[in-house]
Amino acid sequence: MVKSMQQISPAVSPHLVRTLNAGRLLQYAWEADAFTASDAIEETGLTRSTVLRVCADLVERGWLQELADARTAGQYSLGRPARRYAFRPGAGALVGVDSGEHRVTARVTDLRGTELARESREIGAVLDTAANRLALTETTVDAALVTAGVRVDAVLIIVLGVPAPTDVIGASPQGADGFWARMNPGFAEKFARRGWKVVVENDANLAAIAEGAVGAGVGASSFVCLLAGERFGAGIIADGALVRGAHGGAGELHLLDYVDGVGSADGLARLARTWAEEARASGALASTALEKAFEAEDVFAAARAGDAEALAITARLAFLLARVCVVVGGILDAERIIVGGAVAPAAAGILDDAALHLKDLSHGPAPTLIASPLASEAVGLGAIHQGLAFVRLDPLAFELAMR
Repeated sequence: MVKSMQQISPAVSPHLVRTLNAGRLLQYAWEADAFTASDAIEETGLTRSTVLRVCADLVERGWLQELADARTAGQYSLGRPARRYAFRPGAGALVGVDSGEHRVTARVTDLRGTELARESREIGAVLDTAANRLALTETTVDAALVTAGVRVDAVLIIVLGVPAPTDVIGASPQGADGFWARMNPGFAEKFARRGWKVVVENDANLAAIAEGAVGAGVGASSFVCLLAGERFGAGIIADGALVRGAHGGAGELHLLDYVDGVGSADGLARLARTWAEEARASGALASTALEKAFEAEDVFAAARAGDAEALAITARLAFLLARVCVVVGGILDAERIIVGGAVAPAAAGILDDAALHLKDLSHGPAPTLIASPLASEAVGLGAIHQGLAFVRLDPLAFELAMR
């Protein structure tokens, strides 16, 4: 039962009391189906008069709707009919964006996180400038809103995941090569002009949030979500909390440049393509599936089909992944390392081999190595979970347009 705020210090203003009571009842309604005043009294500890007053206020604000009374609904026939209420998940919308290096995906959900629409756009190498990335992301978001049938003024918050460290205001450092600034080309300023709450977050951090909520991190207090596609990046949960660092760069893995046997933060997908191209150029790759353009998944498929050079590539990747996990997991004493990103399902065999190497290389208990069940969905799901968390933290700070 949620504790009542009615017994509080006289120094607390009546307005604050009303706000706290409304927030408390709204948190209950968010999880409930249709409920009566008696249901709310039992759950919140508020008096009947307070519950009825707060419910009337939340109906007026658009957060709740009043339903047919209990007698009309057929729940009982004697006594005074009880008023019934329900949360309005369609009263507002959330937008979650996975703005990856090569693709932008935007999804729109209601206030309970139910997906209403999703749109994706590819980012070609020729168009990969800061200005074009910003414009393409905005176009993708707008297309998702149109598909969902959601008005721009109904959006309460947008959360964008980017492959770059982000600070508390959603900005990324320039970096030595300008990559981070290109990946996050002013998203916070762009979408704030629409009157939305904007959160720009590192993509691996959002993936870790999703894994902890609905993925392979459920039940673990300390784990690492290792995005392993084009570049290695880590989202870190330590003792149940997201680790960000002073500038949002706690999960950046450029330190891998200095790790013997690794040498860079290039991820499994990029290395698989690079090494396969080198093998093809030398004439060592026998698989006919890799005679023309191919992706990392094709290399892994060739290995499963028995191609000797493809098998050699996956063996190299497994040993490299194990060394990455020794560094990341050892520093953090992680319980689990969850390998995520679009490459995760196709790289399951690599993870099995890497887990064996990891046991041999670890000085203490080796972390459990797991392929993410969320794979390419993790960043987008994390964006929605993060958006919901922000709205639910202080829902009455948001003005609903869909009344």
